[in-house]
Amino acid sequence: MSKGSTRHIPLSGAALLVLICLIWGGNMVSIKFSNKGIPPMLAATLRSAVAALCLWSFAAARGRSVWLKGADLRHGVVIGVLFGLDFLFLYWGTSYTVASRAIIFLYTHPFWVALGAHFVLNDDRLNMSKMAGLLLAFAGMVFVFRSGGGQLPEGYWIGDLMEIAAAAFWGATTLYIKRVAAVRPIDHYQTLFSQLLYSIPVLAAGWLAFELGTPIRLAPGVLAAFGYQCLIVAFFSYVLWFWMIHTYPVSRLAAFTFLAPMFGVVLGGLLQGDPLTAGLWVGLGCVAGGIYLVNRPQRVSA
Repeated sequence: MSKGSTRHIPLSGAALLVLICLIWGGNMVSIKFSNKGIPPMLAATLRSAVAALCLWSFAAARGRSVWLKGADLRHGVVIGVLFGLDFLFLYWGTSYTVASRAIIFLYTHPFWVALGAHFVLNDDRLNMSKMAGLLLAFAGMVFVFRSGGGQLPEGYWIGDLMEIAAAAFWGATTLYIKRVAAVRPIDHYQTLFSQLLYSIPVLAAGWLAFELGTPIRLAPGVLAAFGYQCLIVAFFSYVLWFWMIHTYPVSRLAAFTFLAPMFGVVLGGLLQGDPLTAGLWVGLGCVAGGIYLVNRPQRVSA
């Protein structure tokens, strides 16, 4: 545990975590809104650029450097490329599927982290609780896939698979950061800045390859949704989240993330009229329960 960290999350910390999950739950809905006027890949590219500028300004005002140099630079590039692939599939997938389904598949992220950690992290092996969580989360994905109907857009399964890919790349990013942070003096400002800055070429390439020439319609609602993604999600909530990672045990923080897909499903139904079928709710419950079991802190014998 890093210096200055605390073992238990106080009520104020729990409240911040709920706020972060609410913000993340609304992110997928905001992407669906911004897609109506800004091509997804272009929006993702600009979002990383705007958030990186905000973070650089914020860190500079606090006398902190966000730049990685020397041997650490290559780590920053790898983190950024993985993060860029995550958001490439995240934004692109929302063009095919509805927000409520996308949020569920995206937040299978801890599923992939737990699976990958078993092979790449010496102190984070799978146990019976994690195995039960993985099986329950898999059952939830099956329920969600079976909840499709006439109200879903054509090709929705393509978007579902893209969101699963986004979750896998998010998991790979998390695992890489954990390995690097254990041996290199890289702080949360530098990690987040690298994610944002070095993801820009990946996302820009996606825009040039798939969306160049797509018309842009900057209606007020589109701009509001895009501003939410840049300032509230990619800057404000990420700074909070990375600060909390350096303050509290990650295993305890991770258990809270199952709240994000719950908020996303509800917001998708309330704000966009996404179909909230019984199968979707069953799948959501299974995925949420599975994610909790995977990340449940283990009791330590006295």
